[in-house]
Amino acid sequence: MATQRYRIEHDSMGELQVPADALWGAQTQRAVQNFPVSGRPMPRGFIRALGLVKASAASVNAELGLLPKGVSRAIHAAALQVAEGEHDAQFPIDIYQTGSGTSSNMNANEVIATLATRAGRKAVHPNDHVNLGQSSNDVVPTAIRVSTQLAVVEDLLPALKHLRKTIDGRARAFGKVVKTGRTHLMDAMPLTFAQEFGAWSSQLASAQARIEDALKRLRRLPIGGTAIGTGINADPRFGKAMARTLSTLAKTKFESATDKFEGLASQDDAVELSGQLSALAVALMKIANDLRWMNSGPLAGLGEVELPALQPGSSIMPGKVNPVVPEATVMVCAQVMGHHTAITIAGQTGNFQLNVTLPLIASNLLDSIGLLANVSRLLADTTIAGMKVRRDTVAAALDRNPILVTALNPIIGYEKAAAIAKRAYREGRPVFDIALEDSGLPAARLKKLLDPAALTRGGIQGG
Repeated sequence: MATQRYRIEHDSMGELQVPADALWGAQTQRAVQNFPVSGRPMPRGFIRALGLVKASAASVNAELGLLPKGVSRAIHAAALQVAEGEHDAQFPIDIYQTGSGTSSNMNANEVIATLATRAGRKAVHPNDHVNLGQSSNDVVPTAIRVSTQLAVVEDLLPALKHLRKTIDGRARAFGKVVKTGRTHLMDAMPLTFAQEFGAWSSQLASAQARIEDALKRLRRLPIGGTAIGTGINADPRFGKAMARTLSTLAKTKFESATDKFEGLASQDDAVELSGQLSALAVALMKIANDLRWMNSGPLAGLGEVELPALQPGSSIMPGKVNPVVPEATVMVCAQVMGHHTAITIAGQTGNFQLNVTLPLIASNLLDSIGLLANVSRLLADTTIAGMKVRRDTVAAALDRNPILVTALNPIIGYEKAAAIAKRAYREGRPVFDIALEDSGLPAARLKKLLDPAALTRGGIQGG
């Protein structure tokens, strides 16, 4: 076996060995050794955001005359390499680390300093140059906001729009097909597939609007607050200049937080966004479970729709096919709800001027956004786009639905209508036939009153 080669690095606590080919330095190595918890490093989106923050800081510090232009250019180029994912293997620190995320901030500082030093003519220091005008306490909350904003804008919102478009397209395709409605999982008044699918689309539109509203507060960046919010060691112009530069670099809108103390001490905006993601998960779980019920059977269940067959459903029962993507959707939604619980607890975990669960908040938020975006597209493309309505099954159930008698309430009264419904249930006959025998109304009028398509439009039918 090859022997691992090391070099000696030092920090304020002394010397230690670092792998010879690592771009990081002593502080990163201490964190690697101190936090062997999950084996899961910080997510790609967060590392991307750190790179964008460091690149922007290098440009702003040069503009303010605080950093030599040659050093600034070297840091900027190295930070963009980090943002673009060229050095992800150099970010090994576990999610479960120091609560401020200082280890990840120093990981970025050290890697970028090494890259910039190699590319330039002057030694670049991770603290004095890459971290100039910054603290982990304002960098990491800023990176959370940048990474989640980008994930929502670039991935989640387009995925939701795609899912809604797919649902709306199927609603148009099924047109005015009328089916039995259900409340309490029991037969209810009829509605069209377009109306049922329209409710799904409206749920998603509301979820999207709530998420977009949460972004208004999430885009407020606390960078420039440094250690506790006072802005110590940062130029007073730094925060606003950073927001402008990051907006340009990331191609999405950010603004400088008016109160930097709030941005460091609390993560309420992140909790709010997580809550809206959880609400979206509620909507997606409802849609997925509706699909599972509608597809159930196909002989002993509802069997109203047929979802595309994607894979064998059983290792022992030949021919069985299951609604696997709706099931995966349910699991994603459960995980997102769990993430929100953890983020809620994390949001209240801090004292005075700093929240101390920032890496967990970052990881869970980005995981939730990624899961929801991916499963939304999957549900649209593999399930909803190819689903078919089993019209014969739908029509047969609708014909036998005694609840249609509700339309007779204004004419014959609730109790007489209930008696007709119960007899139709008991004898397994169409409600029209029983009503014709028991209501005293002529066939032509009953046909008009009990027309399922007319009943989907509400109001009092038949005059």
